[in-house]
Amino acid sequence: MRGWTGKTITIDLTDGRLAETRSDPGILKFFIGGRGLGVKLYYDLAGPDIDPLSPENILIFTTGPLTGTAAPMSGRHVMVSKSPLTGTIFDSSSGGFFGKELKFAGIDALIVKGAAEEPVYISIENDNIGIHPARSLWGENVRSCTDKLSSKGCVACIGRAGERLVPIANVMNDYFHACGRGGLGAIMGSKKLKALVVKGDKKPAIADEGKFKKARDDALRLIKAGPVASKGLSTYGTSALVNLMNYMKILPSGNFQKNEFEMTDKISGEFIKENYDIKGHACYNCIIACKHVIKSGALKGHEIPEYETLWAFGPDNNNADMDTIITINRLCNDYGIDTISSGSTIAAYAEIVGEDIKELSGLVKKIGESEGIGKELGLGSKAVADSHGKDVAMQSKRLELPGYDPRGLLGMALAYATSNRGGCHLRAYMVAPEVLGKPKKIDRMTFSGKAGLVQFFQNEMAALDSLVLCKFASFAMGEEEFANLLSAATGVDYSREEFLKCGERIWNLERLFNIRAGFSRKDDILPERFFGSGGINRAEFEKTLDEYYHFRGWDENGVPTGEKLKELDII
Repeated sequence: MRGWTGKTITIDLTDGRLAETRSDPGILKFFIGGRGLGVKLYYDLAGPDIDPLSPENILIFTTGPLTGTAAPMSGRHVMVSKSPLTGTIFDSSSGGFFGKELKFAGIDALIVKGAAEEPVYISIENDNIGIHPARSLWGENVRSCTDKLSSKGCVACIGRAGERLVPIANVMNDYFHACGRGGLGAIMGSKKLKALVVKGDKKPAIADEGKFKKARDDALRLIKAGPVASKGLSTYGTSALVNLMNYMKILPSGNFQKNEFEMTDKISGEFIKENYDIKGHACYNCIIACKHVIKSGALKGHEIPEYETLWAFGPDNNNADMDTIITINRLCNDYGIDTISSGSTIAAYAEIVGEDIKELSGLVKKIGESEGIGKELGLGSKAVADSHGKDVAMQSKRLELPGYDPRGLLGMALAYATSNRGGCHLRAYMVAPEVLGKPKKIDRMTFSGKAGLVQFFQNEMAALDSLVLCKFASFAMGEEEFANLLSAATGVDYSREEFLKCGERIWNLERLFNIRAGFSRKDDILPERFFGSGGINRAEFEKTLDEYYHFRGWDENGVPTGEKLKELDII
């Protein structure tokens, strides 16, 4: 095989058995890799009624045909399982170097089954795979655990939040890169799996080196020519969005009670650039280096928070203390806690108790330790709001919404509501066309034309997550460039239409799983706060949802029709 490695590994932690099988070429062709491969394997191997934290659940790590190649921004990997937070099928991707090492070890997919009686970690060095005792690592947070294992390879691990089965726990790699959202860290904790350590030296084989070099050079030219990626993200990281979102009155504050924040000048990308000595940090084979780390001062070595974290522990909690947000970000990364879900849940709790939370760090520690009020907050905003009888959880399908107010971004509103994994901006980043003008500026205050556009972006992102490339690649490249890279790497001829069809196939399979798990049209909705006077027109939303289902080839209840499934070769 070219692009793909052809190897799938299954590890059963209950009895320690390891099995190597050949990756199915048909599945690889139709589902590409990464997210698509993980979703297909999970759909076939796990039932929709499975308890996410039971030994019967499985956890899948995947690479894509472009992972670890010379393609720009190709260092990512994907995890797939059923979320203990949302109950949906759930995928999450992470950057850094772990994905590259997994690919260099020759692995398309790693399937983890069962649960160990005592804590363990998995080591992979090319064809040598082992399961080792991790009792001495249990109780360590991410930085300490990574330090103790990093001499053996690249580390992905959980912190104490994952060990305590907190439903908003992440899996962290390379210290501060996260397979975030949805509680995949809790699934590792339930399996007593503390970490994976991977090292490989098998460079991925490319089918057509000449065509691949041309496709790569084309991609690099587009990235360098695009101001969003080459200038904004490179200079400021995603913190560049803070002032822009506030200016456009789509920066939620106080648990979405307002749509702007008066003190963004103290937490913006410009403020960070002027007041902190920072340097760029790049993932494998990335020329953007959007991550930034503080080089000197009291917070030396701390990573600069992403936009979502700045928002969640800044405006959403009416907080403008930048040092505090940086410290909390490090704390979340060390415990392995999702910053969006934890910040948003604390904001909902603050609204319930009727006052801003002053000691945010203390609450984050309690979430990580699953003690006191932290045990309740770790369950997510929907559980907290329901327990108090208050409709203040800003979520969809129990996943907390990120920092873009849907009342001012109607395409994003539809994308949040229809996302297969819950309230997520990454399923279809409608901020790109509605705010940034990528690939073309559109009216953000109308639903007109959004139904077809949202499903298009959802299909494209599903396919992109399967290559696996960074989402930021989409700021410069389109499906034509992605298809060219994929074709050259694998030797399988993908047109732009076939590439998008793969994404549509993945999206429909995820939808089928969720329907089997009990989800339906009633779940394709946003919190009541966003409708009514000054907000989203409910009738227009429902009409657009009908249009979206029509574009998808689904019935009026949001169920894929037999004709659509046949067209996509799913049945």
